[in-house]
Amino acid sequence: MQTVLGFLVSVWNKASSGLRALSWLKQGIVLLLIAALSTGCGKIFLAETETNPWEVIALPTEASISDVAFVEDGEHGWLVGSRTTLLESTDAGKTWEPRILELGEQKYTFTSIDFNGEEGWLVGQPNIMLHTTDGGSSWSNIPLDPQLPGRPLLVTATGKQSAELATDIGAIYQTTDGGQQWKGLVQSAVGVVRNMTRNDDGKYVAVSSRGNFYSTWLPGQEAWQSHNRENSKRLQNMGFTKDGLLWLIARGGQMQFGTEQVNYEDWTEPVNPEFASSWGLLDMAYRTPQELWVTGGSGNLLMSDDGGQTWKKDKAVENVPTNFYRVKFLAGDRGYVLGQRGYLLRYAEEPTQSA
Repeated sequence: MQTVLGFLVSVWNKASSGLRALSWLKQGIVLLLIAALSTGCGKIFLAETETNPWEVIALPTEASISDVAFVEDGEHGWLVGSRTTLLESTDAGKTWEPRILELGEQKYTFTSIDFNGEEGWLVGQPNIMLHTTDGGSSWSNIPLDPQLPGRPLLVTATGKQSAELATDIGAIYQTTDGGQQWKGLVQSAVGVVRNMTRNDDGKYVAVSSRGNFYSTWLPGQEAWQSHNRENSKRLQNMGFTKDGLLWLIARGGQMQFGTEQVNYEDWTEPVNPEFASSWGLLDMAYRTPQELWVTGGSGNLLMSDDGGQTWKKDKAVENVPTNFYRVKFLAGDRGYVLGQRGYLLRYAEEPTQSA
């Protein structure tokens, strides 16, 4: 960081004694100085990871992938996405085959899928919910109330015949009888959200559609709790760490980590992992309590093995022609990066050496 600033200052001094024709250069250097200073301890370009643990898989679809889930054995999995896309794998995600459901002429965007053993739930938009008790060999359509507040966004299998459904305006419902009856868990919705995450303890965090604020909900609360964002940068995404704390990604690739689990309003200082690619950071997930991966546009994939203090970049996948929208780690050290136009990254058991 100091080397970069020193170089820019040196060029500035030389340009100052030049001709007026070089004034544009001086203005550009000022902008570079401001950008370098604004990144704090971040770097303009990151070092490359020693190995590449991700296998690139070209799926038999051009759809954007929304979610991935596996049944209990870890070998049998499902991918869902736009264009009524449903893909099945029987070899732990190495290969995927399309599965066609008889849903009429309506095209759906499947947004979420989850399993508890062989029992699974799938939701999408326009309003649709599917349920399976045999690992996906057959699916039944669960009728949803036409007056359902919002559209299905997130579904979580919570036990036998039990699930939670959250909509894109923050309505949360629970069933314990296979979807025949539903109980509302919150008294009022939070408003249209950009994204929503639920952790294993049943806690939720949601980012407003414009990124102006975020909201949290804990089991037992009657309503969502709204929180102002930390600064002028709009929120892009939020989620939970392995310890139940919050993390956030703001516009411009700025990241922060929560420090307490009660009010969810105390944060560490902002961090920009890499200024050169910070504009495109979209999602984050933890593989271990200290190892986390961050995805972004144009093949951006960053990694920290010390809880976010230092960062490296997996340059082996930066030429994959897609935006990496989501990263998700499942039980058994299985991980997937979901992209658009039918691209998927699979966390491989034997990583390859980076070039």
